[in-house]
Amino acid sequence: MTRIIAGSAGSLTLAVPRSGTRPTSDRVREAIFSALESRDAIDGATVLDLYAGSGALGLEAASRGAAEVVLVEKAKSAADVCRRNADAVANAARAAGDGVRIRVASRSVASYLDEAAAGFDLVFVDPPYELAERSLARDLELLAPLLSTDAVVVVERSSRSPEPTWPDGIARDRRRDYGETTLWWASAAQPDRPSQPE
Repeated sequence: MTRIIAGSAGSLTLAVPRSGTRPTSDRVREAIFSALESRDAIDGATVLDLYAGSGALGLEAASRGAAEVVLVEKAKSAADVCRRNADAVANAARAAGDGVRIRVASRSVASYLDEAAAGFDLVFVDPPYELAERSLARDLELLAPLLSTDAVVVVERSSRSPEPTWPDGIARDRRRDYGETTLWWASAAQPDRPSQPE
């Protein structure tokens, strides 16, 4: 059973797609959101949840004060689950007096990123473990120019997977392991600027 851990929709049970997704465990989600709250990275943020599955990561951010959340999920059955969960979280947020915009994009990650407007503050990248490394590298390359200046990127992979290939514009911060799951934390990297003459 997957639940929203905290915030305006805290303890709300989320539907989970019957197959084809691997929900992030409560332990890993708690670790992610504890770290994000210590960085003050959620409140008022524009959040992108790629390979959303049930939408649990993006919707947890919505419950905790994000201003806007986009859930990107290609599989129709999972995208339908995202919509139901998004409606439930949005209703709970409204009842608590919080306003959050939640959208579901039922399309591939690459096609979404190819057309998206820049300005994401927090991005969750939780692809199927079997996703090829070159496909993940391509998605990260498309994501880089869409990040805000202080954006945080969290990539969830199998502990047996290699480190993602980071494109220009995204810099690795740290790695954390939780059993079979590895979290790669990264941030928007500003291009080196030539020094100005004095």
